[in-house]
Amino acid sequence: MLAPERRTRADIISAVAIAVLVAIAGLVVWARGDATGTESVTAATPATTPPTADKIPANLRELWHAPDDASARALASGGVAITGSGGTVTGRDPATGAELWRYRRDMPLCGVEAQFGMVIAVYRDQRGCSQATLLAGDSGERRTARSSYMDPSVRLSVDGTYVLAYGERRLEMWRSDLVRTLEYGYVDAPVNVKTQPRKGCTLLSAGSSSSRLAVLERCPDDPAARLTVLNPAPKDNTVPEEYGSHVLSGPGADAPGARVIAVSDSRIVLYLPGGTVSGAGESTPPRLGVYDSTGNSVAVHQLSAPLSDNATTTRIGSAFLVFTGNSVIALNASTFDPLWAAPNSLGSPAMMAGRLLLPVADGLAVLDPTSGAEVGRIPFPRPGYTGGPISLAVLGNIVLELRDGQLHALG
Repeated sequence: MLAPERRTRADIISAVAIAVLVAIAGLVVWARGDATGTESVTAATPATTPPTADKIPANLRELWHAPDDASARALASGGVAITGSGGTVTGRDPATGAELWRYRRDMPLCGVEAQFGMVIAVYRDQRGCSQATLLAGDSGERRTARSSYMDPSVRLSVDGTYVLAYGERRLEMWRSDLVRTLEYGYVDAPVNVKTQPRKGCTLLSAGSSSSRLAVLERCPDDPAARLTVLNPAPKDNTVPEEYGSHVLSGPGADAPGARVIAVSDSRIVLYLPGGTVSGAGESTPPRLGVYDSTGNSVAVHQLSAPLSDNATTTRIGSAFLVFTGNSVIALNASTFDPLWAAPNSLGSPAMMAGRLLLPVADGLAVLDPTSGAEVGRIPFPRPGYTGGPISLAVLGNIVLELRDGQLHALG
């Protein structure tokens, strides 16, 4: 019979040290995990999406309002009105505003978006806006999450296929399950640094479709902004696949304020602010520049006035609708040629019962989506409104208005 192995004092100290390290490692993983400082209250029963409205209401009144300063547009998902404020995303009954579910983290929200009945909530930690969580819109159930280095602030958008998150130094594209399909710009992993086509660029603006990602960036050695067109889902998500990259040229090409307005599978629209032509003393007017799927210029449309800093684009049916700051311009979905313009708008429109609803000073204008002609008006007041852009969404017979950091339900 073998004698039992005797442990020395050094063995015991080593074992204790290893146990402590394992405990610390576990604590760090737990501290960084999605469950830490998280409160998730799901709906008692999943909500159902109300039937589509079959007529335009003759009048509207406010039903409720709630803080919503983390969303860039009015959001509805899974039959629920979505609000985001502080560190909390809330799913609300669209008729009463009552809380159906909520998801809260001890971190500030960077932004909230919605697509395919899901809600994407992005939070800021020590690595920037790096914590993304996917929630079911109808119940608030957590479906998945991801974490990666990001800028301290990001803009979120959806295109019907992907989610785009971009900041000044870096962007990512995500699938509907938050799996990353592309990283572009600054890379924090040393092994992947050489996979990027350029270094030190500032990302000015970006937009996407199911097959194209358009990035407007300013790089150190370029005389003007550069339009880069990429595959949103290359074979390797760490290796960008370019379809084309061109420095903007022509009068006023180096003027600040250019941005991506709309992206389809075959066309890209940029806002070109114009400016003084170098050495000539002449100024060029603001324009919409249309580019093909590889970034080559194909058309230019002159604008009567500059776009405001809070200009937004909404896709409804076969048209892209651009809120300029005081009007809405409809663009053909295939060519991006302007179709019509609606003046005196306060924000972006939404579709209801086959008509466009457009926020105006005394309520909502009702437009024919084909011609832009006004066919009706729904009057109602906006007490305390400060004049900022308004975003609309429609959920059944209820109109949602996001304005001044509050989501208002009208019915």
